[in-house]
Amino acid sequence: MTGTPSTQRVCFELQLRPELIDEYVERHAAVWPRMLRAIERSGRRNYSLFLREDGMLIGYYEVDDDTASARALALDPDTAEWEAEAARFFVSLDGDRPDQGAPQLREVFHLEDQLAALPD
Repeated sequence: MTGTPSTQRVCFELQLRPELIDEYVERHAAVWPRMLRAIERSGRRNYSLFLREDGMLIGYYEVDDDTASARALALDPDTAEWEAEAARFFVSLDGDRPDQGAPQLREVFHLEDQLAALPD
Protein backbone atom coordinates (compact mmCIF):
# COMPACT_ATOMS: atom_id res chain seq x y z
CA MET A 1 0.00 0.00 0.00
CA THR A 2 1.31 3.37 -0.96
CA GLY A 3 -0.04 6.74 -1.84
CA THR A 4 -0.21 10.21 -0.45
CA PRO A 5 -0.52 10.44 3.34
CA SER A 6 -4.30 10.73 2.91
CA THR A 7 -4.80 8.01 0.29
CA GLN A 8 -3.69 4.41 0.22
CA ARG A 9 -3.93 2.41 -2.99
CA VAL A 10 -4.62 -1.26 -2.27
CA CYS A 11 -4.41 -4.12 -4.76
CA PHE A 12 -5.17 -7.74 -3.89
CA GLU A 13 -5.51 -11.09 -5.61
CA LEU A 14 -7.75 -14.10 -5.21
CA GLN A 15 -8.26 -17.24 -7.26
CA LEU A 16 -11.80 -18.20 -8.24
CA ARG A 17 -12.87 -21.81 -8.62
CA PRO A 18 -13.05 -22.26 -12.41
CA GLU A 19 -16.45 -23.93 -12.32
CA LEU A 20 -17.95 -20.94 -10.46
CA ILE A 21 -16.59 -18.06 -12.56
CA ASP A 22 -19.82 -17.39 -14.46
CA GLU A 23 -21.87 -17.40 -11.25
CA TYR A 24 -19.37 -15.05 -9.58
CA VAL A 25 -19.57 -12.59 -12.49
CA GLU A 26 -23.37 -12.74 -12.45
CA ARG A 27 -23.46 -12.12 -8.70
CA HIS A 28 -21.28 -9.03 -9.07
CA ALA A 29 -23.45 -7.58 -11.84
CA ALA A 30 -25.91 -6.58 -9.09
CA VAL A 31 -24.25 -6.47 -5.68
CA TRP A 32 -26.67 -6.05 -2.78
CA PRO A 33 -27.32 -2.33 -2.19
CA ARG A 34 -26.66 -2.79 1.55
CA MET A 35 -23.25 -4.33 0.72
CA LEU A 36 -22.42 -1.44 -1.59
CA ARG A 37 -23.32 1.00 1.21
CA ALA A 38 -21.19 -0.97 3.72
CA ILE A 39 -18.17 -0.66 1.42
CA GLU A 40 -18.88 3.03 0.96
CA ARG A 41 -19.23 3.57 4.75
CA SER A 42 -15.92 1.79 5.32
CA GLY A 43 -14.18 4.53 3.33
CA ARG A 44 -13.22 2.46 0.30
CA ARG A 45 -13.58 4.19 -3.05
CA ASN A 46 -12.58 3.71 -6.67
CA TYR A 47 -13.09 -0.01 -5.99
CA SER A 48 -12.76 -2.35 -8.98
CA LEU A 49 -12.44 -6.08 -9.59
CA PHE A 50 -10.67 -7.45 -12.67
CA LEU A 51 -11.00 -11.08 -13.74
CA ARG A 52 -8.72 -13.15 -15.93
CA GLU A 53 -10.29 -16.03 -17.87
CA ASP A 54 -8.58 -18.64 -15.67
CA GLY A 55 -10.21 -17.21 -12.54
CA MET A 56 -7.41 -14.98 -11.29
CA LEU A 57 -9.18 -12.03 -9.66
CA ILE A 58 -7.41 -8.74 -9.01
CA GLY A 59 -9.06 -6.11 -6.83
CA TYR A 60 -8.13 -2.47 -6.39
CA TYR A 61 -9.44 0.30 -4.16
CA GLU A 62 -8.35 3.53 -2.56
CA VAL A 63 -8.85 4.37 1.10
CA ASP A 64 -7.56 6.81 3.69
CA ASP A 65 -6.99 4.17 6.40
CA ASP A 66 -7.07 0.55 5.25
CA THR A 67 -6.86 -0.84 8.78
CA ALA A 68 -9.88 1.17 9.91
CA SER A 69 -11.74 0.25 6.73
CA ALA A 70 -11.09 -3.47 7.23
CA ARG A 71 -12.19 -3.20 10.87
CA ALA A 72 -15.45 -1.47 9.88
CA LEU A 73 -16.22 -4.15 7.31
CA ALA A 74 -15.34 -6.96 9.74
CA LEU A 75 -17.89 -5.59 12.21
CA ASP A 76 -20.63 -5.03 9.65
CA PRO A 77 -23.29 -7.79 9.61
CA ASP A 78 -24.10 -7.24 5.93
CA THR A 79 -20.45 -7.73 5.02
CA ALA A 80 -20.25 -10.90 7.12
CA GLU A 81 -23.31 -12.33 5.35
CA TRP A 82 -22.02 -11.42 1.88
CA GLU A 83 -18.54 -12.81 2.54
CA ALA A 84 -19.90 -16.04 4.07
CA GLU A 85 -21.88 -16.64 0.88
CA ALA A 86 -18.94 -15.61 -1.33
CA ALA A 87 -16.36 -17.85 0.34
CA ARG A 88 -17.31 -20.87 -1.77
CA PHE A 89 -16.22 -19.08 -4.96
CA PHE A 90 -12.55 -18.99 -3.97
CA VAL A 91 -9.72 -21.49 -3.86
CA SER A 92 -8.48 -22.02 -0.30
CA LEU A 93 -7.90 -18.99 1.89
CA ASP A 94 -6.87 -20.96 4.97
CA GLY A 95 -10.26 -20.42 6.59
CA ASP A 96 -10.27 -16.64 6.20
CA ARG A 97 -13.18 -14.71 4.75
CA PRO A 98 -12.32 -13.51 1.23
CA ASP A 99 -12.35 -9.87 2.35
CA GLN A 100 -9.86 -10.66 5.13
CA GLY A 101 -7.64 -13.34 3.57
CA ALA A 102 -6.79 -11.91 0.16
CA PRO A 103 -3.05 -11.38 -0.29
CA GLN A 104 -2.20 -7.77 -1.05
CA LEU A 105 0.20 -6.93 -3.86
CA ARG A 106 3.09 -4.54 -3.37
CA GLU A 107 2.96 -1.43 -5.51
CA VAL A 108 6.25 -0.88 -7.34
CA PHE A 109 5.31 1.99 -9.66
CA HIS A 110 2.81 4.84 -9.70
CA LEU A 111 3.01 7.37 -12.51
CA GLU A 112 1.64 10.35 -10.59
CA ASP A 113 4.08 9.83 -7.68
CA GLN A 114 7.07 9.80 -10.01
CA LEU A 115 5.84 12.75 -12.04
CA ALA A 116 5.34 14.73 -8.82
CA ALA A 117 8.94 13.96 -7.81
CA LEU A 118 10.42 15.34 -11.04
CA PRO A 119 12.17 18.69 -10.85
CA ASP A 120 10.35 21.54 -12.57
